[in-house]
Order: sequence, then C-alpha cells, then structure tokens
Amino acid sequence: MNTAARTSHRGWKTYVIGAATATALLASAACSPSGGDGPGDGKPTAQPSSPGTTSPSSTPSATGSPSTPKPGGTPSAKPSPGATDTGGSGGGAVALCAPGDVSVTTSTEDEKGQSVRRILLTLTNTSKKACKVYHYPLVQLGDAQRLVPEIKESAPTPGTPFETITPGKQTHAALLLNGPMDEAPAKTMTVQLQDREPGSKLGAPVKVAFPGVDTVYYNDFAKVTHWMTASGLALRFIMSS
Repeated sequence: MNTAARTSHRGWKTYVIGAATATALLASAACSPSGGDGPGDGKPTAQPSSPGTTSPSSTPSATGSPSTPKPGGTPSAKPSPGATDTGGSGGGAVALCAPGDVSVTTSTEDEKGQSVRRILLTLTNTSKKACKVYHYPLVQLGDAQRLVPEIKESAPTPGTPFETITPGKQTHAALLLNGPMDEAPAKTMTVQLQDREPGSKLGAPVKVAFPGVDTVYYNDFAKVTHWMTASGLALRFIMSS
C-alpha cells in the first residue's frame, strides 16, 4: 500500500519538472534578438536611425544639378560703343580721315628757275577730332594710265600702317615726278586716301594744285612715299633722285 503511493507521487513530480523545462525553453526562444536560433547565430541586429539623421546612402547625387552662377561674376566683354576702327596695334577708337576732314597742299624743294620734279604733299586735319590716314596717297597725274607707285622702303613699322593726326596737325608724303627719260605733261593732279587694306580707296579723289606752276612733267620714274609726320624724313627718300 505504501509502496504504490510513493511510486505514484514520484511520477507526478517528473511530469511537473518536464513541463517547467519546456516552458523555459519556449520563453528563451521568444526572447532571442533575431527571433531565430537565439544568441550567437551571427546575424547583426538592425539599429533604427536616429531622428533627423540621413544616412549617406540616402543623399541625392549632385550629378545633373543646375549650376548656380556665383554672385559678382564678370560678364563677357562687349565692343565699346563708338569704336569705329582699331587699325591694328595701338589703333584705339580713332576713325579714318574722310576727305571732308582734311586739306592737301603742295610745296617744292626744287630751286627757282628749275622745273618742278619734287613735291611735298602736306595733309592737314581740319576737323575737330583726331583721325588717321593709311599707307600712302593715291596720286593720279594728268591722263596717266596708272597711279603713282609707292616707295616701299618708306613704309612705317609693320602693324601700324597709318598716321594719327590730331586737329590742326599735319602729315606729309614726298612725290618724285620724273627721271632721265622722255616725259609727259600733266596739268592736273588728284590725291585719294586709302582705306585699311593696301591699295583700297576711301572717298573720292581730291584735286590738288601744283606748287606755283600750271604744268608738271612726269614719266615712269614717278613714285611717292608713305604718309609720315616728319617732312624732312619724307623728302630724304626722293632728294637724291
């Protein structure tokens, strides 16, 4: 009788202990951080982002964003209004001399009683602003078939093929009419200004009087210097001829 009661009581204890162990295992699985195999399974635990913090991967790419001009940026340069002609190095904004801006007179260095062979052309700026003349005067003598050619050695420094003349000032060119060969008479002479390109024409030819005579004689030796400020320098190119 007593033996049976002890046996029955031990079996109840065993059941109670087994049930408690199972309950503890289930609770341990539920409390595992990964919800999987429990601690030590190697899987990192996801951390929530702090409020107001953006992760680097969520930052928008700068590619394709419209550029914003910096304040104070310098605009592209535009031509100055009123700059009529630069004329190469050092030309500035000085306009070309028009025929109405200048007057042309003549004088000679030949001795009295001799025929006129050498003529000094003097161009005066009669306007109220500075202007410039290019290259050499285009001289037409009487009925000649061609213009008087230039003396190339008298050309100014390359890059500045012009003379700038302020109001009331002058520039000069020396003209040689003939050499030792048959000559043709000329009762008229015209002078025409050049544009920027060599040989180009600016305005209409202007009739210019001979120095103290009605008629001069010319031939294929005729030639003329470029415009230059110093009259003595211009004459030096023709006085030995």
